Amino acid sequence: MSDKSGLTRTGTQSNVAVANLNRTRWMTLIGTIITMFALGSVYTWSLFNGQLSAKLDEPISRVAFSFGLLSLGLAVASSVAGKLQERYGVKKVTLAAGVLMAVGFFLTAHSNSLAMLYLSAGVLVGLADGAGYLMSLSNCVKWFPERKGVVSACAIGAYGLGSLGFKFICGYLLSVNSLEHTFIIWGLLAMTMIVIGGLMMTDAPRQEAKVVNNHQEQPRDFSLAEAIRVPQYWMLALMFLTACMSGLYVIGVAKDIGQGMVHLSAMTAANAVTVIAIANLSGRLILGVLSDKMARIRVISLAQVISLVGMSILLFTHMNEATFFASVACVAFSFGGTITVYPSLVSDFFGLNNLTKNYGLLYLGFGIGSVLGSLIASLFGGFVVTFSLITVLLIISLAISATIRLPNKELQEQNTLQHV
Repeated sequence: MSDKSGLTRTGTQSNVAVANLNRTRWMTLIGTIITMFALGSVYTWSLFNGQLSAKLDEPISRVAFSFGLLSLGLAVASSVAGKLQERYGVKKVTLAAGVLMAVGFFLTAHSNSLAMLYLSAGVLVGLADGAGYLMSLSNCVKWFPERKGVVSACAIGAYGLGSLGFKFICGYLLSVNSLEHTFIIWGLLAMTMIVIGGLMMTDAPRQEAKVVNNHQEQPRDFSLAEAIRVPQYWMLALMFLTACMSGLYVIGVAKDIGQGMVHLSAMTAANAVTVIAIANLSGRLILGVLSDKMARIRVISLAQVISLVGMSILLFTHMNEATFFASVACVAFSFGGTITVYPSLVSDFFGLNNLTKNYGLLYLGFGIGSVLGSLIASLFGGFVVTFSLITVLLIISLAISATIRLPNKELQEQNTLQHV
């Protein structure tokens, strides 16, 4: 009798533990989505370029450079987020990121020179965004090893929706407030959301590899030092850099392409922004969900093919309005899908436990890609050279994605041969 009651008690405790674990991970997912929505607000930056240019009496191109610095700061902070999480935990780092973002926007509101703008809007806001973005995303993915693609799609989709949602929020604030007050309210609103989201997060438990029939079901965990010693890491890095360069460059100059190459009116060309937002979000959701149904590297190959179609239209056809919108939609769809699938893809190759660090270094490709396209265009003169280079890199990336193999499988094959 006592044995049965003991078993019942143990079973009940086990059920409670599972229920608590489930509640914790779903709370973390909800917190991550709230945080991502607020972090995505930085992509409304172009709304402010005109007024900042008038306030500082500087050309818009110099003011807009602050967003390039923001993207670079985001990538740099993402690369060290793993170390911060190890030391302080996801909750504390996320809360600190929220406070730093509010400080960055407060200082932006009071900037009276380009140097001050670059420091506040570029460096501080970029570092805050990067510290929160990749760490909270990776932590959330670790909580759902069986649904990595869908969870990435939810989190990164929220990041994309944040840029869309805050476009209306910031637009309204600008219509009823001064530029300075808008930045302060934006900072406080973003900080509040990030703090609420951060308080809901919990660090994911370490994933233990399951062994079935003498084979590991999950890839062994590579430390960053181990990962960078295998060629697959740098193959993934080149593919990621190419996707970011193509996506960020075309998204950044879409309106100019429409006016310069297709001879559309400024108003019609500006519709590319809406087309890109819809295609980008669709890519995140569709390819993210698809990556749980088929091999993730094949999803990346599909994204590369779609991007190549878009680049081929831009390079080799006499575009009209319809083909122009189709081309930028292809590139934006591919870019959105790639950055959604990549965290899970990196975990497939190098394990979940060191994902924040392993993906963090790769994520520098986002910052490099954000400036590389514009740099090449300015050095070699215009769209065609840049499109041509991107197309060549996409073909190389497609060849890599078609032939790359998991490093742990190669190790297993070597071990099998040694035993034979």
